[in-house]
Amino acid sequence: MLQKFKCSLPVLAGACLALAAASASALQVGDPAPDFALPGSDGDTHRLSDYRGKQAVVLAWFPKAYTYGCTIECKSLAENGHLIREYDVTYFMASVDPLLDNKGFAAETGADFPLLSDEDKSVARAYGVLHEKGYAKRHTFYIGKDGTILKIDAHVNPETSAEDMAATLGKLGVERRADKR
Repeated sequence: MLQKFKCSLPVLAGACLALAAASASALQVGDPAPDFALPGSDGDTHRLSDYRGKQAVVLAWFPKAYTYGCTIECKSLAENGHLIREYDVTYFMASVDPLLDNKGFAAETGADFPLLSDEDKSVARAYGVLHEKGYAKRHTFYIGKDGTILKIDAHVNPETSAEDMAATLGKLGVERRADKR
């Protein structure tokens, strides 16, 4: 029994080091947000760099179009987006689904904001949200005007997504719009 324990110590130590290295490379508040250029359900390509210095960005990753929780989250943002638009922010939902799926999903849920498609999964990897099974984890990134990450929400409630997003923008001190589009 003692021999087995001694043999597993190097394995355990290696696993701990690997976990520490993985954690160290994960995005954190204050880090620069990885730039992206992703096609949207609105027919445009959206680049994070286009907003740098102009306004904050919210990037809400979702696992899969047409699934229960994702439908609820998308409808929350569509029905209560006016709360988010009170702030000087552009917001997106993003997944690794094909663009055609996201276009249909946006139409079905009444999304009046772009759903971004990261079909090659490179942006999901850069943001650390790619699940080992190949879909994006439900995480929301709040990115300041300067391009740095202000907050990472890994505990998104799909039902109250829009209200929670608006409350977070207020807590983060994101400016309110004068025109309240």
